[in-house]
Amino acid sequence: MASPHHFVCIHGHFYQPPRENPWTGKIDIQPSASPFHDWNQRITSECYAPNASARVLGPSGAVGETIDNYSLISFDFGPTLLSWMKEAALNTYLDVLKADRMSAARFSGHGSAMAQAYNHVIIPLADARTRKTQITWGMTDFERRFRRAAEGMWLPETAADTMTLEALADEGVKYTVLSPFQARRTRSEGSYGWVDVVGGKIDTKKPYIVPLPSGREFTVFFYDGTISHGIAFGQLLDDGQSLVDALRSAFSKDEGPQLVSVATDGETYGHHHKFGEMALAYCLRHIQEGDEVHLTNYSEYLARNHPRDYVEIIDPSSWSCPHGVDRWKGGCSCGSSGSPSWSSEWRTTLRSSMDWLRDRLALLYAEEGPRYMSDPWRAVDDYASTFFADGVGFERFLNEHMKPGQGKARPTVVKLLQMEHLAQLMYTSCAWFFEDISRIESKQVIAYAIRAAQLATEVSQSDLVSAFAKMLYVCKPNNPNYPDGKSVVDEVLGMAPGVGSVTEGMQV
Repeated sequence: MASPHHFVCIHGHFYQPPRENPWTGKIDIQPSASPFHDWNQRITSECYAPNASARVLGPSGAVGETIDNYSLISFDFGPTLLSWMKEAALNTYLDVLKADRMSAARFSGHGSAMAQAYNHVIIPLADARTRKTQITWGMTDFERRFRRAAEGMWLPETAADTMTLEALADEGVKYTVLSPFQARRTRSEGSYGWVDVVGGKIDTKKPYIVPLPSGREFTVFFYDGTISHGIAFGQLLDDGQSLVDALRSAFSKDEGPQLVSVATDGETYGHHHKFGEMALAYCLRHIQEGDEVHLTNYSEYLARNHPRDYVEIIDPSSWSCPHGVDRWKGGCSCGSSGSPSWSSEWRTTLRSSMDWLRDRLALLYAEEGPRYMSDPWRAVDDYASTFFADGVGFERFLNEHMKPGQGKARPTVVKLLQMEHLAQLMYTSCAWFFEDISRIESKQVIAYAIRAAQLATEVSQSDLVSAFAKMLYVCKPNNPNYPDGKSVVDEVLGMAPGVGSVTEGMQV
């Protein structure tokens, strides 16, 4: 008979950056994803679709059954990925939504899907307005798709600081999940003595309370770092039994409830590790039918086991940069692949250029928005609802937010809102994650930024495009095929129909 106190939760963070060409609204061919049209298609084939019907081999080696992995794990899907999936991979999209309903029936009414910040912005590096928009849009997107309120939210790269947790609490989020290396110190209920747990020494088998400056409390789960690393980068997916054994062995002999949870990129199961979805399916089936532990998700476990211990987190911190969040602003060597000639200077320039443009777009919006809208920033908060609206629904949104008698200004209002949308997309974290500004991830956010600047020019006649582009000219790509930042910018402009190279007198 299974122990009434031993629980396992396996979390998958499923995410791809937005890839649409901002001038056409379509994803361009991505040769590196060959033989598929683009990386979304390739990873759907290798991971997202197979996990909805993962094969489990029987004793003879033949396929004995298929399992919907999503219905038995905890998971989050990026909103922009789900938007693409709804249009391009509808069956898989519907499988994901169905799995949440199945998991709610299995886990005491608590669906396994978690919300995610809208387009994977590193929240501790965002200004207050961007932070609010990312969380608000992520919650809105979740509720529209899954037809319920989200209990937890996954933070991109698990990047967190105190202000981020405050912002989550503002929007009614109950919990998030962090790396054990993000914990600074803990103390038990009723104790005033803090214990240092820096270096991943925290007991991850229970949730913790983070006391917030506002006086509120927020819950954090910490995943098991050793097992998670073994899944993502080790051999634990070579066969399902290895994963089962690792999870079972993680429990201590202590009395009381214990949760062994692991968290990795969801793409680990099938894309990064071929047939990884099969190892996961075997593990889930074995645990489900076994007599030692129970499967659960974070929401169900939290409902049954209120946290009693307190934790302070390292502020800021993340799961993929031991230097806090320096990986996404320059100043550390993460992602360098060990090359002695590598420089992170381009990251600093890209970040400062984006911040410069963001501030000017926000100023323009604050100046122009009140002319046409009764509450421009509330319109931004509500704008995510239009991502699901048809033409009639979008008109209803405009009628709600525009001032009476401003019908002729409708094109201007639409441009202003699209500009603010692009101002979110241009901060997608993947642009800074890898080794060079010449990669497709960085080019993508530069494209979003230039398109946002173009819309600003159309509204106000200000020449933000050339000023922004010239800031990037000083970047020094690590890729020797790109002599300077201008070569990267010019390649990005090639995405725009009818737009050529940036010149001194550029008019775009």
